[in-house]
Amino acid sequence: MDDPSCDPRALAATYRRFGLVNRLVSAWGHVYRTRIRPELRALERPARVLDLGCGGGDVVARLADLAARDGFDVVWTGADPDTRAIAAARRRARPHVRFVARDSRDLLTAGERYDLVVSNHVLHHLDPSSLRRFADDSFALSRGPVLHADIARGRVAYALYAAGIAPLSAGTFLRVDGLRSIRRSYRADELAAALGAPWHVEQPAPFRLLAVADGRAPRA
Repeated sequence: MDDPSCDPRALAATYRRFGLVNRLVSAWGHVYRTRIRPELRALERPARVLDLGCGGGDVVARLADLAARDGFDVVWTGADPDTRAIAAARRRARPHVRFVARDSRDLLTAGERYDLVVSNHVLHHLDPSSLRRFADDSFALSRGPVLHADIARGRVAYALYAAGIAPLSAGTFLRVDGLRSIRRSYRADELAAALGAPWHVEQPAPFRLLAVADGRAPRA
């Protein structure tokens, strides 16, 4: 999927099916209930939330739906530097959700700040220096929690994904890119060491990691 010359039809199909795959394996429903909903409730005012590296936009769209059902007033932003991803994400248009073709440095330069910053499946794509920069930028963008979710590397996760993704993978990159992502991902102790203080790494569900810290942007 990272290859600019990859098959655009397979890429579009992959982005469409990510919504179902992430609902099955990503544990964002749990993270919303235990982390995001309490934060939105505690603000007692309209909120701004950023999904950094949003890909096809399914995670931020799902979070927006959950928050709307709970009656929260939130403006959601999905940001990704890949214009192909943003084109796919904009097909998930919803009230109060916008998608922008920007990276974290672009957003900082523009003076954007948020009450909460999240990401999904970004960390394993980054080399050590890019990981540190991404983490630091997410600190600077957030007035509140920063929540970076990713896969926990392991043989069982690899085997289960290889078998379970077969019915959904035809005409997509879901199998080859998913297995590659698991191989690239961290164990909890590795991610904690790579990020360093003040990050705390949790395992909210089997085969999942959640790196948690508080942002450094001034509170509104």
